[in-house]
Amino acid sequence: MLNEVKRPFQYKKIPLDTVANNKRNKAKDAAGTIKRISAYLAREKVTLTLVILAVMASSGLSLLGPFMIGMAIDDFIVTNKSAGLGILLLLLIGIFLLHSLSIFLQNYWMVGIAQKTVFTLRKELFQQFHRLPIRYFDKRQHGELMSRITNDIDNVNNTLNQSVIQIFSSVLTLIGTIAVMLYLSPLLTGVTMTIIPIMYIAMRWITKRTGPLYKVQQKDLGTLNGYVEETVSGQHIIKAFSQEERVKAEFDEKSKKLVHSGFWALTISGFIPKVMNMLNFLSFALIALVGGLLAIKGYVTVGVIVIFTEYARQFTRPLNELSNQFNILLSAVAGAERVFQVLDETQEETDEQQAITLSETKGHMVFNAVTFGYEDTAILKKVSFEAKPGESIAFVGHTGAGKTTIINLIARFYNYDAGQITLDGIDIKKIKRSSLRSHMAFVLQDAFLFQATIRENIRYGRLDATDEEVEEAAQNANAHDFITQLPHGYDTILDQDGSGISQGQKQLLTIARAFIAKPSILILDEATSNIDTITELKIQAALDRLMQGRTSFIIAHRLNTIQNADKIILLEHGEIQEQGSHKELIQQKGKYAALYQGQLQGKQGEELYQ
Repeated sequence: MLNEVKRPFQYKKIPLDTVANNKRNKAKDAAGTIKRISAYLAREKVTLTLVILAVMASSGLSLLGPFMIGMAIDDFIVTNKSAGLGILLLLLIGIFLLHSLSIFLQNYWMVGIAQKTVFTLRKELFQQFHRLPIRYFDKRQHGELMSRITNDIDNVNNTLNQSVIQIFSSVLTLIGTIAVMLYLSPLLTGVTMTIIPIMYIAMRWITKRTGPLYKVQQKDLGTLNGYVEETVSGQHIIKAFSQEERVKAEFDEKSKKLVHSGFWALTISGFIPKVMNMLNFLSFALIALVGGLLAIKGYVTVGVIVIFTEYARQFTRPLNELSNQFNILLSAVAGAERVFQVLDETQEETDEQQAITLSETKGHMVFNAVTFGYEDTAILKKVSFEAKPGESIAFVGHTGAGKTTIINLIARFYNYDAGQITLDGIDIKKIKRSSLRSHMAFVLQDAFLFQATIRENIRYGRLDATDEEVEEAAQNANAHDFITQLPHGYDTILDQDGSGISQGQKQLLTIARAFIAKPSILILDEATSNIDTITELKIQAALDRLMQGRTSFIIAHRLNTIQNADKIILLEHGEIQEQGSHKELIQQKGKYAALYQGQLQGKQGEELYQ
């Protein structure tokens, strides 16, 4: 058991030479990130000015207190005089009260600035998610992206609340302390400064390692969050295939990576207070020794030595705080960089300047030698077909043939590379995306519903729809009967993703949502898959009603569901192999006919392509 605990903390898993090789780029990124965060803070100029004034006041008062204590020793204690001591004590009490008030105010104002800054960051990041192209989400874990809007931004929030004031206050205190120390005794100041080279060497060794380690920690945290989100969403599959132990093992592996990176980041940064305490004791010893000798010879007073011992603590305290806050800042910068990485991602291509808005459309769509590929992989190769107004076009073919890609191009989730796609004779690239999609409705294999009432989920297709229109859409979708049998009818609140009702009922609600949108173009992607026979008949009847008078594009694997389609297009490796009606393709006795016959006999479609 002990060996299992120790194993994750083998330092060789994150080689220092890798850290050193990346140090220059990371430092440059950190500086740029800090600059960008500062730009957000600068938006609250008035409040930030008040914070700066409060910090300056608290720093000045923290220096004034020890100075007056030293004066009290020299003027009253050493001389055995009491006249004026009471006034000095009252002044000291006033100084400490004002110091406390200034600290309260600077923290109060800074919390407000931090909250507004984080609110703006989180809002911009969320808005950016909706401006990014679909391909960006296709390539990334959703949980990892969620980690950026939660954990990473919270990390920035905590740092702004704690570190910004501490760093600014420490710098001011450090400058003020050195100035007063030089005024009182340059020699004792020089003695105090002897610890700086030691401190510089120690801090340089520590910080050049902790910065990259904090970045690894944030990356491992995002990966773990993404994996947790994925496994929570896929619990049915995990349990169905009895993969609980494998999932636990993978979670342990990813969790150990996070523990490992966090362990070393915190362990190395934990050296900082130990080093600072050691240097504190060294500074006190030097001041006591040298100051005592100078006092004996009459070069300084006892009060000056007392002031210097207090200032020596104030000198190392801000350095200690700067060291600690620097590590916290590095952790926040690592999180902020991940946020800015998303904000800097290339957004979905903007509509052309001359792009038009369609008030209505007939749904006449033409593909003319359309070619498209993902990066270096060709998916569609000179695909040409025509969908006349009101026609239903079905796409069949093996996995990866290009069926879903065609749907993505129709909706402009992706832009084609060559050829042309026109809607009512207009190139779809010359139509605003929002306008194009407003004339479409989707019924997909995965019936996605929001955590809201049934009424709100149906109305999502058209937000200005009345309650009467919602119920009419549900009746057309054959969903009205089961909705009215629920405890609260249309006001029944669905759990996240519609759990609590059957898969078939979810699909009926998405059909109702498509009905209420009143689209000219309908896209159906395996809308009747994984549904029992009785519910399938209801769904098919609702879909037939929905497709009437609308141009429909259908992706189907079960060929018996598309026999009535006006045109069936068989795709293979991104090219059209056959197209025509079901009857025409059967008469051709080609690949479609073989595929159809094979499904009747229960054979796998993939075998028929051999």
